Amino acid sequence: MTEPAPAGGIAWTDLTVPDAAAARDFYAAVTGMENVEVKMDGYSDFSMIPAGAEAPAAGVCFARGENASLPPVWLVYFAVEDIDAAVKEALSRGGSVITGPKDAGGAGRFAALRGIAGEAFALWQSASPE
Repeated sequence: MTEPAPAGGIAWTDLTVPDAAAARDFYAAVTGMENVEVKMDGYSDFSMIPAGAEAPAAGVCFARGENASLPPVWLVYFAVEDIDAAVKEALSRGGSVITGPKDAGGAGRFAALRGIAGEAFALWQSASPE
């Protein structure tokens, strides 16, 4: 994730697919984005960096481990202040949980959900500054 987004803002976007390396190469060729490896447990996912930018704007991930249940779509992560409350609210309004909330390596917590039309989206709560 990049700098924390305000609540309701878009915090991140990523794509989770069986062959992340092929998807990385596809989007790099089509959009001109560069990439950097993000070491995982025994493999690498990728952060995608727009041409001329310093910070990544998106991720391309393998559908492995805790990402295995994520759908193969560009998943938008909306920033929230309290992920547990936001998930509870989504459920009360007819949404459903795909996965989470889960810890994201100390950077924050995320959950992937389906909205009332069946669309996939995610929520992101940044870790509190210490």
